[in-house]
Amino acid sequence: MANGAGAGRIDVHHHFFPPEYFANMGAMTERPPVRDWTLDRTLEELDRNDVDTAMLSLSPPGIHHRTEAENRALARTVNEHAAALRAERPAKFGHFASVPMPDVAGTLTEIEYAMDTLGADGIQLMTSYGDKWPGFPEFDAVFDELDRRKAVVFIHPLEPNCCAGLIDWVPPALVEFTADTTRCVFSLLFSGTLARCPDIRFIVCHAGASVPIFAGRAGVMGLGRAHAERMPKGIDHELRRIHYDIALAANRPALLALFDYVPVSQVLLGTDYPFGSTAETLSGLEAFGLGGDDVQKVCRGNAERLIPRLAA
Repeated sequence: MANGAGAGRIDVHHHFFPPEYFANMGAMTERPPVRDWTLDRTLEELDRNDVDTAMLSLSPPGIHHRTEAENRALARTVNEHAAALRAERPAKFGHFASVPMPDVAGTLTEIEYAMDTLGADGIQLMTSYGDKWPGFPEFDAVFDELDRRKAVVFIHPLEPNCCAGLIDWVPPALVEFTADTTRCVFSLLFSGTLARCPDIRFIVCHAGASVPIFAGRAGVMGLGRAHAERMPKGIDHELRRIHYDIALAANRPALLALFDYVPVSQVLLGTDYPFGSTAETLSGLEAFGLGGDDVQKVCRGNAERLIPRLAA
């Protein structure tokens, strides 16, 4: 097992910044912690907190802001960079490959290359692309392919075009990222994508934002009946089979809502490093008072089930 014992933690929400991506991030590179990120600091963070494996993914703004050809080239470069890091340290790193959505043809090509040639552990999507969300029908072919592959799909939030800069003094990462997570999940639910693609293993960030709370609201509003043909097994069935990481959500209100709605089997350790601290995430989980066996599932066992190579 990883690090010889297989007892260490697995962080499913851990960012990295390849040079080519860094060059495309604009003003974000001037702000800590992006400005201060290095691979050496990542490795120190993992070792200091007994994290065996970090699943690498990109932070916002994503790779969909340039021309179609440029987006395809950047996805390929970023994925090959991650594959090289994983090849050097296969126990220390996993990788959710980026794709050039909303370019469907380019995305299908990159899914094939990333998974079949590079051996990526899954695919990363963002919660929105311009003014389109993943549940929109033009993306059906992408989700059908991911379902055929029984892929792990990690969905990361960003600030959507619709709501950028609404309130200057309220950070987008606080409100808009979480709101867009909710929009994304319900776009997949009410479009029928979740029910149509039961073999995709979704990971949604930040304890699902308001999904655990809005699920009840949807039921009270009768939306399960209104959309019954698109989710014949119901709202709760579809939302409770999603996996949720606890990045930036290891606090009592968020964890109460999450654990009250989904079983422990659907909850994963995520830190959002370098934007979040591994130590603070673990401290919040400990303060919540989860039992020892359940802590092991959240911090390792559930991720091993999703990505079996991590238990090998």
